[in-house]
Amino acid sequence: MLATALIALDSTILATAVPTIVDELGGLTQFPWLFSVYLLAQAVSVPVYSKLADTVGRKPVMLIGIALFLAGSLLCGIAWDMGSLIIMRAVQGLGAGAVLPVSITIAGDIYTVAERAKAQGYIASVWAVSSVVGPSLGGVFSQFTSWRWIFFVNVPLCLVAAWMLSRSYHEKVERVRHRIDYAGAVTLTLSLTLLILAVLEGGQAWAWASWQSIGGFAVGVALLVAFVLIERRAAEPILPLAIFSRRLIVTTLLISLGVGVVLIGLTSYVPTFVERSLGVQPVVAGLAVAALTLGWPLAASQSGRLYLRVGFRPTAVIGLVVAAVGAALLWLTSSGSASIPAVAVSCFVVGLGLGLVAAPTLIAAQASVPWNERAVITGANMFMRSVGSAVGVAIFGAVANNVIAGQSDPKRGIELGSHAVFLAVVVAAVLSIVAGVLMPNTKVSDVEDTPSASDDSETDDREQGVPTGQDAGRPGGRSASSVVGTAAPADRFDA
Repeated sequence: MLATALIALDSTILATAVPTIVDELGGLTQFPWLFSVYLLAQAVSVPVYSKLADTVGRKPVMLIGIALFLAGSLLCGIAWDMGSLIIMRAVQGLGAGAVLPVSITIAGDIYTVAERAKAQGYIASVWAVSSVVGPSLGGVFSQFTSWRWIFFVNVPLCLVAAWMLSRSYHEKVERVRHRIDYAGAVTLTLSLTLLILAVLEGGQAWAWASWQSIGGFAVGVALLVAFVLIERRAAEPILPLAIFSRRLIVTTLLISLGVGVVLIGLTSYVPTFVERSLGVQPVVAGLAVAALTLGWPLAASQSGRLYLRVGFRPTAVIGLVVAAVGAALLWLTSSGSASIPAVAVSCFVVGLGLGLVAAPTLIAAQASVPWNERAVITGANMFMRSVGSAVGVAIFGAVANNVIAGQSDPKRGIELGSHAVFLAVVVAAVLSIVAGVLMPNTKVSDVEDTPSASDDSETDDREQGVPTGQDAGRPGGRSASSVVGTAAPADRFDA
């Protein structure tokens, strides 16, 4: 939770300080890159970190991510112009790319299937708190001290998180010689960088029909094809293609894509709609969106009760329907009878739905694979959510700009543009329901983790104070479970 708080705070604390940063450093036209380069670095690094976590263990990768985030924060705090700040934000993004998926993977390792929903709810609650604390803290630093403290505040948090992780999390990975898939890692990173960059900046920094967009998509797709060919021959592929032959994995990844689209639609356009249409202050607009992040952890923490009774697919479908209803309420209220309470309630309902979707689908995917694939599956889930956000930004931006361009009154244009975006969010939510229905009807008993450590391993772990078997990771325990790395058989792994 501490490590996740680093990323959650950073994603919300910066926005309120942008005007102050621009006033001091200049670069008004460049400041959107503060967000784009961070998201890009985070997204493209997730698959690589996930594979490393399955190869060498979670702990070293997590510590590397925290160290990179710490270094990036320090460098951002001493940036001398907008260009240097953008570069340092990329370093921060590389750290975030390790922390997010690996922290969720660790929760999958040390908790049973029945307990993971509550653990995921705790992690999600960090985002709920950050959505309220982050903007306020950013405003306080900008107004009363310096915007640089937005980044310096991460230093003690990074140190505490790294210290607690080093002290409390213990894993035992069987050390074997690995053949690192350098070619696959480089090809995948370059491909994702070009494709996500083309999506993020298309229609913004350059036109969709420009050589930058066309070239980015063309070269990115060509590299993606080359990556697939490389992975088919790699001894230890960075992203095992076999996982995409499993219906449970494919459908949960599609659902994660839809969650990313819905999230970005609300978090990007609800504040603008509320501020411009209802004339409220930015803080109030932020609180309306915060209702979404309050509903999410509440539902996620209780989703375990539901999927233990009815299974993962019914739980996911119920959540998707609830999210679609919330999105429809937002679309209906934005047509002329909008109010702050109505918008907040709609966002809260969407959050409840997404909380019932995100945790159970991820847990089902994690529990269906052995330890040496769990981080890859978790990383793929996080990556697809990032892709959904990137694609959503492009689609919603095109929709809103097209509507606004046809209006002479800017305020009316924003109202109609936001209304059109909210309708597109409803469509995305409905399409996600289809993916939920296509999930295999998996119950907890079908994917319940089974211990695989030998008696000798368990004895060693007890001597080291590491819980084993079903005691591993129980609330109140200090340590993670004993794990066996990539040498573990595919059908035997520790809970």
